[in-house]
Amino acid sequence: MARTDISDDPMASSQTTVPTTTDPILELRGVDVTFDMDRGQSRVIDDVNIDVQRQEILGVVGESGSGKSMFASALLDAVVNPGTLSGEVTYRPDPDTDIDVLDLSDSDLKRLRWEEISMVFQGAQSSFNPTLSVRGHFTETLKAHDYDVAEGLERARELLEDLYLDPDRILDSYAHELSGGMQQRALIALSLVLEPNVLVMDEPTAALDLLMQRSILSLLNELQDKYDLTVVFITHDLPLVAGLADRLAVMYAFQFAEVGPAREVVLDAAHPYTRALLRSVPNLDIPLEEMQAIEGSAPDPVDAPEGCSYHPRCPLATEECRIEDPPFETVETGHYAACYHHESTAKAVPFDIEDHAPEATEEWP
Repeated sequence: MARTDISDDPMASSQTTVPTTTDPILELRGVDVTFDMDRGQSRVIDDVNIDVQRQEILGVVGESGSGKSMFASALLDAVVNPGTLSGEVTYRPDPDTDIDVLDLSDSDLKRLRWEEISMVFQGAQSSFNPTLSVRGHFTETLKAHDYDVAEGLERARELLEDLYLDPDRILDSYAHELSGGMQQRALIALSLVLEPNVLVMDEPTAALDLLMQRSILSLLNELQDKYDLTVVFITHDLPLVAGLADRLAVMYAFQFAEVGPAREVVLDAAHPYTRALLRSVPNLDIPLEEMQAIEGSAPDPVDAPEGCSYHPRCPLATEECRIEDPPFETVETGHYAACYHHESTAKAVPFDIEDHAPEATEEWP
């Protein structure tokens, strides 16, 4: 949907083609993830180009199957076999240091994954070993990375307190003895015990009730401020993350369709898919007959359509859309959309944020 050619020419990655940032801690260029299947090659990340700004919260949103989790795995070079990851993933622990993530040795990659970039997976229960106490998980992690265990456990206690948990109770408990919200918070503390710079969260609140989701997002905001974290928060629920994120990156068919400041993307979405996604959010205040699901279905990763991947579902699609991928175009400063008709989307896909997703803006002044 937004193919770009990255070359030695500095203008090749200008703001009209790639959503760049001023101080990226992660930079992806031409990233692909493919799987060879009996019926053909499945492409689950397709020529992705994006920066993650240092100390920002980036919300990555899209329907199930859009490639969000594969994007998270690509950040850590953690795509499992038989998947193939290619392209460039550059990590910058400081502005003057470039680390080629895809060229690291196994030992350096192991260090990167917990000490520099950590990840919280969906479903805390499955992330814990049922035979180990929570303290045992912290101890094993610290030992595996040659950290001082006593100092690390003190940090664990501080992190648990930051997350409004009783360290004595949590550390001596097994995961099954904790509620879902407590498990998720304990897992967040575990992911931060080695003091990483980046925290990647893949649907971390999907199994929790709405009240606990909001509570964890509020706590995450506090942690990000206290520890100067960069957070990549992946979810299918755009309104949930809109009030937390500094920027939103909307993913469709294994590519990014729209990237920009959260407020701009929600209040003035430029891509028809983003507007359709916002319009389809369930809301108890809207009569059933007024709720509008996105027509059609997401494309097959083995047989994605030519041109813009969204064109079979798009009310604005023209012959140009069916033939060639649209590039990212600047909508406003720092706001980009991969759509030939971004200037016409508001009229073609109308929606009122207060009617369809008022919770997306409730955290804003």
